[in-house]
Amino acid sequence: MIIDDLAVPIVLAPMAGGPSTPELTVAVTEAGGFGLLAAGYLSAADTAARITATRAATDSPFGVNLFVPGPATPTAAFADYLAELAREHPLGDAKYDTDDWDAKLDLLVADPVAVVSFTFGCPTAEEIARLRAVGSESWVTVTSVAEARIAVERGADVLIAQGAEAGGHRATFVDRPEDDATDPLSVLALLQLLTAATDKPVVATGGIGTGAGIAAALAAGAAAVQLGTVFLRCPEAGTNPVHRAALAAGTPTMLTRAFTGRRARGLRNQFMVEHSATAPVAYPEIHYATAPLRAEARAAGNSDNVNLWAGQTHTLAPELPAGELVRTLAADTKTALNSALSRRIQDC
Repeated sequence: MIIDDLAVPIVLAPMAGGPSTPELTVAVTEAGGFGLLAAGYLSAADTAARITATRAATDSPFGVNLFVPGPATPTAAFADYLAELAREHPLGDAKYDTDDWDAKLDLLVADPVAVVSFTFGCPTAEEIARLRAVGSESWVTVTSVAEARIAVERGADVLIAQGAEAGGHRATFVDRPEDDATDPLSVLALLQLLTAATDKPVVATGGIGTGAGIAAALAAGAAAVQLGTVFLRCPEAGTNPVHRAALAAGTPTMLTRAFTGRRARGLRNQFMVEHSATAPVAYPEIHYATAPLRAEARAAGNSDNVNLWAGQTHTLAPELPAGELVRTLAADTKTALNSALSRRIQDC
């Protein structure tokens, strides 16, 4: 397993939509971690180009993340919401697509990478078998034990346990409004449940931004941690300037469907406050419809109309080169583990 050979148990989260770049993937990988390259919102051709660019800069293994497509949403389910937004904002076509799923799978079978990770669902057993046949491990992101059991049954090699603290989209297989009344599991709670339910390696993700946080996840049974928000201010990240500047502020985060039609965690802003209550489940249709208003806001430096995805520990993200950050986190993790081991436990 790739995860067993890492010098540093840190996996770069695949942050689609801009922050993920070949340069960031390479920097984390070269520092001893494992880089996942985001292919979400990219065509198969663009994904191939980014794989080529990454390979040109490192001989170390890396992975690619894919979005598992869900069903299309009937127009009637989101028409009223778009009418509400259109009164104040420019909108685009609320289209449905599969994110070039079939073509990307074919690409990764023809030109394999070490790991293919999945978000928003689990591929079929046959699709996982295709990847295994060419030497690729399949890592599936889960938010519950029930999802983990599906992934294991279909042949997943590694489970990525996404806690409620995580920035960006919730990786739930099905986004259900009726589940909103139930508290989503924190990363430590989910990690403990998964390690009790399966013997598959588990990578913990969500709100982990320090060596102490990494140490806690490792002590709770994680084989590694996946970090995203903490890398957003690195110079190698393609983070938009509006987003980059907002991360340092103490703005709280919240979950919303307002920007994309799928529940996601970001820095609370005016658009989220005004529209979260009425936003429907309609992904990727709402994502495409709001793309022009978000682009306009970024160009104007307006942080109130941009999806500022971030985890709950976003204020801990430093402005450091990614390789230096990996090395710092690794050293701090060792210190935290040694400190924990040095604590005296009284005999009962």
